[in-house]
Amino acid sequence: MKELQDAQRAGATIDVDVLIAGAGPCGLMLANELGLRGIRCLVVDPKATTAFNPQANATQARTMEHFRRIGIAQEIRAMGLPGDHPTDIAYFTRFATHELARLRLPTAAQASEHVRGLRGAWNAAELPHRVSQKFVEAVLRRHAEARTGRPVGFGWRLVDFEQDAEGVNARVAPADGSGAAVAVCARYLVGADGARSVVRQALGIAYGGATGVQREFMGGRMFAVYLRAPTFYEQLPHDVAWMYVSVNHERRVFMASVDGQGEFAFHAAVHAHEDPSDWTHEDAKRLFAQASGMDLPVEVLSTGTWIAGHSLVADRYQQGRVFLAGDAVHLFTPTGGLGYNTAVGDAVNLGWKLASVLKGLSAPALLDSYETERRPIGLRNTNYARGFADSIGLFQTTAALEAAGAEGEALREHASAVLNEHVRREFNIPGVTFGERCDGSPLVFSDPGRIPPDAANHYEPTNNPGGRLPHAWLGGERSLFDELGFEWTVLAPPALRAEGQAMAEAGRARGLDVALRCPSEPEAAPVLDGQLLLVRPDQVVAWRGREATEAAAVWRRVACTD
Repeated sequence: MKELQDAQRAGATIDVDVLIAGAGPCGLMLANELGLRGIRCLVVDPKATTAFNPQANATQARTMEHFRRIGIAQEIRAMGLPGDHPTDIAYFTRFATHELARLRLPTAAQASEHVRGLRGAWNAAELPHRVSQKFVEAVLRRHAEARTGRPVGFGWRLVDFEQDAEGVNARVAPADGSGAAVAVCARYLVGADGARSVVRQALGIAYGGATGVQREFMGGRMFAVYLRAPTFYEQLPHDVAWMYVSVNHERRVFMASVDGQGEFAFHAAVHAHEDPSDWTHEDAKRLFAQASGMDLPVEVLSTGTWIAGHSLVADRYQQGRVFLAGDAVHLFTPTGGLGYNTAVGDAVNLGWKLASVLKGLSAPALLDSYETERRPIGLRNTNYARGFADSIGLFQTTAALEAAGAEGEALREHASAVLNEHVRREFNIPGVTFGERCDGSPLVFSDPGRIPPDAANHYEPTNNPGGRLPHAWLGGERSLFDELGFEWTVLAPPALRAEGQAMAEAGRARGLDVALRCPSEPEAAPVLDGQLLLVRPDQVVAWRGREATEAAAVWRRVACTD
């Protein structure tokens, strides 16, 4: 990065509003949020560039709504699998033998077509998208650099930092050790630098929760292989899927399609007596043949190991002017795909708050709500992921599952029932996706008596402050979310336009960017329920009421204005 290299040669200091350590989805999403608001930020990461390995492979509908809000959802949806590629999740004894269970889901093209017709729990501006994190990161990086006006500092690591009442003084240096460190003076520092977070460790903040959980599957060491099997689709004797799970007594495996053209992210459970540290590409091919039951040409692109069985959340998300986000504060077993999606939510929550304080529109106390709102969600989501991992990982198998005859058929029938129930429990999760709430936050006027139950597979839309604004398709074509302002929005029924105008003007008088919207379409009526709704920049309802008589007090609370 030229700016860092120039500063290194000149011995100069780089001044920014926010220094972000970590350029994964969380750090890059935060850079987008800040850049769109005109906040000067610098992102550094010791990696050479965005991810090569597939890593996370599922983007939830709520994350896609956030991508839509910042104008990149269509670009993301065009990446990953071809538009006509199935996104099913399917379970087999081995990929080429007995199919045990399947959840059929729409292709990307069908998702775009069908989303407007959905009602109830899945009424959303976007549906989930099966796309590898490697593609998402590339899009986020491109837009982050355009919006911040700065290239991401790949190949640079955070060395150390200290903070005082005015800001954070940090040093960053080339990850390869070439040359001196560069001083960075920032108002705030955000550690989005992963599970081994340098920032979290420097602050002395510990993880709490469960770790080292052992299961037959999704508990213990996993061997990850990024591979290319160009004839897989031709030789697969079953319908094509997005995710393939192999359930047998020899090896438990899951495999996600990366590009729909023969590239896959393959993850195999490592047995207790095995040491994968010296496994070669030939071993990777052997594991693939074992799980697939097919003799196919395979090219191994990369291998690695990771540990499943974590449900960890940091004790704190903030210390002074330093914040933690993403894997730096929560570490998941990846069942349900919740880690990456929760990390994006962290960035969205923190981004608008940092910008509001840096612009002098809100008091610094606004930033205290980040931990108050996001830590309970970290605990909630890691708990859900742990439950999904137990559901699939504790299911036991024997060699008889693959046997011919009546005994094998009976066991497969039982496995089919168990796995068909499980796949819906883990992957049909509107409650997890849309049901995050922050009722304990001082920023929201939540009604404790109207908080809907929190359930993974059920979502009850509500305009009770503290949760996502219920979605509606206006006229069957326009998303209500597209009608919102980028910052604050007052939604008012046409009959309460004057009251809505008064509420909006009270916010504008405090310097806030407040849009007033009075949708008259019948689809909006159940969302509003005859009330004014004050919607935050992150699409969370902060307040509802029928009068604007206490507007000044409302704004002081929801935005921490003086």
